[in-house]
Amino acid sequence: MRVWLSMLLGCLLVLDAWALQPEALVTAAREQVGVTLSYDPTYRRLSYPNGDVPLNTGVCTDVVIRALRKQELDLQQAVHQDMRANFHLYPKSWGLSRPDANIDHRRVPNLMTWFKRQGWALPVSDNAADYHAGDIVTWDLGRGLTHIGIVSDRRVGSGVRLVLHNIGRGTQEEDILFSFRITGHYRIPAT
Repeated sequence: MRVWLSMLLGCLLVLDAWALQPEALVTAAREQVGVTLSYDPTYRRLSYPNGDVPLNTGVCTDVVIRALRKQELDLQQAVHQDMRANFHLYPKSWGLSRPDANIDHRRVPNLMTWFKRQGWALPVSDNAADYHAGDIVTWDLGRGLTHIGIVSDRRVGSGVRLVLHNIGRGTQEEDILFSFRITGHYRIPAT
């Protein structure tokens, strides 16, 4: 019964997420520029649900987590509940034997799995026109490092959209869309 209720709540969270507007997601990510000033991957115990590290710091996933939370989607809770019910479908890169609500939602491969399970995955492309404001993109930085960001509504002179992300200097809005190998492209379905 408990697992069934957890799965039902997870589905309801996903339905709420579908009501998100790309412009609102971009605005929520942009609000972190000048506020989240550093990068800190330290493992921390978080409250649950709606747990967060201090707003002045974080990692790349925290930009996405905070932007979606402003839209009433708590990735900490959604990912944790899905991992509890479907742990075998998630990456095993960290040697865990069970979900950990403090960190699972802050790992790019877990978010990639969750987004794909929600039906948000789109084909990866090298065509700038395929990326829309509010899309979520993941990259392979090499040496086993992954990255994630939100595509902006602003563009550079060539027409390529900027990306809101935190790669080490706090949340920034920068021209990095094609700077690394793209590994995932996700869009929340329009309502």
